[in-house]
Amino acid sequence: MLDIHFIRENADIIKAGAAKKHITADIDRLISVDEERKVLRQELDAKRAEQNRRSSEIQRAQGEEREELLEAMRQLKNGMTESEEKLKTVMVEWQKLMVTVPNVPDISVPDGASDAENVEVKKWGEPIKFEFAPKDHVELMTALGMADFERGAKVAGFRGYFLKGDGALLSYALWHFITDHFIKKGGFTPLLVPSLVRRESFLGTGYLPQSEEDLYKTQDGEYLSGTAEVGTMGYHMDEVLDVKQFPIKYFSFSPCFRREAGAHGKDTKGLVRVHEFYKFEQVVLCEASHAMSVALHEELTANAEEMIQALGIPYHVVVNCGGDLGLGQVKKYDIECWMPTEGKYRETHSSSYFHDFQTRRLNIRYRDEQGEMKFAHSLNNTALATPRFLATIVENYQQADGTIKVPDALVSYVGKTTLSGPQ
Repeated sequence: MLDIHFIRENADIIKAGAAKKHITADIDRLISVDEERKVLRQELDAKRAEQNRRSSEIQRAQGEEREELLEAMRQLKNGMTESEEKLKTVMVEWQKLMVTVPNVPDISVPDGASDAENVEVKKWGEPIKFEFAPKDHVELMTALGMADFERGAKVAGFRGYFLKGDGALLSYALWHFITDHFIKKGGFTPLLVPSLVRRESFLGTGYLPQSEEDLYKTQDGEYLSGTAEVGTMGYHMDEVLDVKQFPIKYFSFSPCFRREAGAHGKDTKGLVRVHEFYKFEQVVLCEASHAMSVALHEELTANAEEMIQALGIPYHVVVNCGGDLGLGQVKKYDIECWMPTEGKYRETHSSSYFHDFQTRRLNIRYRDEQGEMKFAHSLNNTALATPRFLATIVENYQQADGTIKVPDALVSYVGKTTLSGPQ
C-alpha cells in the first residue's frame, strides 16, 4: 500500500505506473473519497472539541441553563453519531480503493502486456543437444517408477501426483542440497513457516484482494498459502524492528497450495503446474533505501543462480515487463530454466523487491539513526520450488537408455550416480 499523501501529490505518476502494469485503479475517485474522509474527520474533531467544552459548562451550570446545555449536548451527540456513520461508510470505500493502488514500477522495467514481452538480461550454459529424441519428464518418471500421476489424480484430483522411489529421493536430495547451500552461505535464519495463514498477512503481502480466486480458503476463514513469503512477512507484522539488525534475512520453507484458477488448459500434465508443492524462499527486510533494495535484489537473484549453476542447468534471467508485475512489485526478475522437450526456457524462480508497499500494509517499522520512524523495505526470491524443479533436472539429465544421470552436486545426497528405477 502506498502512502495516501504520496498518492495525492503524485497522482499522475501513480496513474502512469498503473497503466504500465496494466492494472485498473481509480485514482481520481480515491482522491475524491480521501477529501471527503478528511472533511468528515475535521467535522468530527470539531464536534468532539465542542463536546468537551460543553461538558465543562454543564458541570458549572445549574437550573434552566443546565437543562438547555444538556439538550444542546444531546443534539450534538446525535450529530456526531450521524457523522461517525458517514465516516464509517466513506472509510470502507477508501480502504477498498487504497488496496487496489499498485506500486510504481522502477524506471528500468520494460513496457509490455504479458510475460511474452519480458526482456532477457543474462544467459548461462548452453542447452544440451541430445543424440536421441528426448522424452518429457512425465514419460521418464513414470517409466522409472519415480512418479505416479494416475493414482495422484485418483487420490488428489486434477493435477494430483505421487512422488515415489527415486522421485522422492531426488526431492529430498534437492531440499538437503539447497539447505546446505544457504547455511554455508551464512547470514540467513532458517524458518519453517505456517501454510495456513490468516487474511491479514495475505492483504499485507498484496495477494488479497486481487488474487483471491487462486487461493484455497478454509471454512474458518484462513487461507492456504502459495508461498512461504506470506507467513514470513506476517512474522514481523505490527512490530518496530531494530535498525542494527538490518538486513534481516530468512530462508523460509513451507508446503504451498494454489488453485491455478487462471491456468485452465496450461500444463495439465506433469509436475510443472500443480496444486500442492513445496518452496524454499529468501525473504529480506532492510532499511528504507532504494539503493539497498536494488543491491539486495541483485544479491538474492545471484544466490538462486549459484544453486542452478551448481546443478548444471542451462538458464536465462529476464526482467519482467510492466504487465507481468504484481500489484506491489517495483521490479522483478524471473529465472527460467531450459526444458529440452519444449525447446524453451520455463520459469523456475522469481526475484522481487517492493520498497515499503508490503511493510506499510503490515505495519513493519523501524527507527533510523536519527530516531525517525520509517517503514522497512521488503524483498523475496524463490530459492527452490519442488516438484517443478525435478522436471527440469530429469529432462536435462536423461540418457539414451531412459535412465537419469544424477547431477554431481546431488550424488552425495541421493546416494547413487544414476536413477534407473526399481532393481
